[in-house]
Amino acid sequence: MREADFYTPLDNRQVQCFLCSHRCKIKDSKRGICQVRENRGGKLYSLVYGRLVSENVDPIEKKPLFHLLPGSLSYSIATVGCNFRCQHCQNFEISQYPLRSPGAAIPGAHRTPAEVVAAARASDCKSIAYTYVEPTIFMEFALETAALAHAAGLKNVFVSNGYTSPEATRKLAPLLDGNNIDLKAFTEKFYHEVCGARLAPVLDTIRLMRELGVWVEVTTLVIPGWNDSDQELRDIAMFLRGVDKDMPWHVTSFHPTFKMMDRPATPIATLRRARDIGLAAGLTYVYEGNVPGEGGENTFCPACGQVVIERFGFSIGAAAMRDGSCRHCGHRLAGVF
Repeated sequence: MREADFYTPLDNRQVQCFLCSHRCKIKDSKRGICQVRENRGGKLYSLVYGRLVSENVDPIEKKPLFHLLPGSLSYSIATVGCNFRCQHCQNFEISQYPLRSPGAAIPGAHRTPAEVVAAARASDCKSIAYTYVEPTIFMEFALETAALAHAAGLKNVFVSNGYTSPEATRKLAPLLDGNNIDLKAFTEKFYHEVCGARLAPVLDTIRLMRELGVWVEVTTLVIPGWNDSDQELRDIAMFLRGVDKDMPWHVTSFHPTFKMMDRPATPIATLRRARDIGLAAGLTYVYEGNVPGEGGENTFCPACGQVVIERFGFSIGAAAMRDGSCRHCGHRLAGVF
């Protein structure tokens, strides 16, 4: 446990957390929406500092990040907790653990930032990924780890829902090399009913991260009947085009899980349609996800049209790229290489 950053004391031993865009006002002995930041006597504490429930060596493509050190490994960590309540969360066992297990002790193996960095280097990883749950909720640990990681020559990447406050985003950005942000839909209805959040702060975070120089890729899990209309997909694509046409958009397949077990999986034809909509809107890089073997996984040179990175799921096949440039025509691709 560690006293939290990003909060302001209020009257009557209340505090206001401004780590994320919920900006929770928390009474004494209560927790914020994330369920892992608790007011104790007028001070806010992180209950998950250094308590890791997941440590894995993953391909960077699993995040998914296709334009940040492709083919490399990323040391991936998480605590319990989340500031969203997504009905389709694939990691709900850990993201919703504090909410689903009221009164239970916060689980996790005790780790220091130095131990995480050492484990990443020993595993031949080129980056550390803060992922699986919303990493904003363990920001204090992430910031300290990220600083040590940069000093050791490692990159730092977030896999985020984009609800980080502007204040926390500005503090994080100098230490962050890449961020895959979920843009789950383009309606307030979806964010309110499915996630327990709002759309506007996510759009603001995508813009701000790019303005601050962080490499951003965006993922939309396409859910039949919820966010798969031509109009909504076009709205997302046009928003991204307005931020940065070279920002990759991953349109990925939904599979029934958690509270959406009655919803069908996304047809491949829907992903192909989404990719076509993104390309027609002017996006340079649009990828189909969760469908290994689809041509929409590959990276094409925007100048000559040749395949420069061939993929099958999280695996890299043939590559025709050198230091981020197409070997066929020399065009420089957008990304971190």
